[in-house]
Amino acid sequence: MGPLRIDPVAEARRHWEERYGDEPARPMAAVTSIMRAQQVLLARLNELVKPYNLTFPRYEALVLLSYTKHGELPIGKLGERLQVHRTSASSIVAALEQDGFVVRTPSTRDGRATLAVITEKGRAAARAATQDLNDAEFGLDALTPDQHELITGTLRTLRLDAGDFVA
Repeated sequence: MGPLRIDPVAEARRHWEERYGDEPARPMAAVTSIMRAQQVLLARLNELVKPYNLTFPRYEALVLLSYTKHGELPIGKLGERLQVHRTSASSIVAALEQDGFVVRTPSTRDGRATLAVITEKGRAAARAATQDLNDAEFGLDALTPDQHELITGTLRTLRLDAGDFVA
């Protein structure tokens, strides 16, 4: 697709300033920058994990499963931890199962629950994709380590204010 001919954030800010002034344009530009950066990063991350037949959300699910004690989670709990709706979590698990990265099995503790269990193939894909993501600094290699920390700290303040977690 290639680069855009204009900076869409700067263009949106210009229009906002014309209509509402400089003061309201600042937070609008900040939010628009965050949203655009999310789109750019998701595209980069998806490209990095594509050789492993993964999307970034599927990669996140594999890594989450690999962190658990037994490599398994109920699909509902997986969705909670990924912060996606249960339907999305089920779709992610179905795609991972189709590629042999996970298997679904009934829970022995809760007859209503289905577990997603990572396979050795899933663990290998997660390890290889993680190496590539680490090498590319998760798509943030254009930034310095100090900028990484600044972004993390700034967004932590926003997340804390929104009640995303307890400090």
